[in-house]
Amino acid sequence: MSILKALATDQPPLPDAVSSSEEAALTLWQQIQEDWEAHGRDWTKPGFRAVAVYRFGVWRMQVQPKLLRVPLSLLYKSLYRKVRNGYGIDLPYTVKLGRRVVIEHQNGIIIHGYSEIGDDSIIRQGVTLGNRYLDRPFDAPKLGDRVNVGAGAKILGKVTLGDGASVGANAVVLCDIPAGQTAVGIPAKILKPKATPDES
Repeated sequence: MSILKALATDQPPLPDAVSSSEEAALTLWQQIQEDWEAHGRDWTKPGFRAVAVYRFGVWRMQVQPKLLRVPLSLLYKSLYRKVRNGYGIDLPYTVKLGRRVVIEHQNGIIIHGYSEIGDDSIIRQGVTLGNRYLDRPFDAPKLGDRVNVGAGAKILGKVTLGDGASVGANAVVLCDIPAGQTAVGIPAKILKPKATPDES
């Protein structure tokens, strides 16, 4: 489906792959159990519940025939809205979410449907992974593995954060962050490591 057709029908084209091949090897229950452990084995945490609903949303798309999927889709949409409206965590099933991703707290968390978040990453309250330009509605951030996103951070547009990158609280990220680097400020700038006595 082309983007123009998608805009006309108000339905974006689905990503090529919602889950990685490694994730596909795990059952739904195994994925949820892994997420439960990553969230401190506390099933009451809103972040865990949001991720569990996301996993269910991805899983039910594999159910065939489509007629059998209908009641599962109705259940998913109900749970998705409950998480979004009750906990303030908007995590649609079209996101490409890695393993053991932790949503640390709740409220004000908006994840663009075309975002990618790598394994073992942490998302905190008030974070937005979103669009930057109105004429490019499907541009979205791509986070590598072990990315640490501080509270209130905004990561906007088609930017890439390398493995192990960190984003400071309330930072506004508009450009790529290399692996292992930390970005802070508005707009976010990469922190330069302090010179050691040997280097001065």
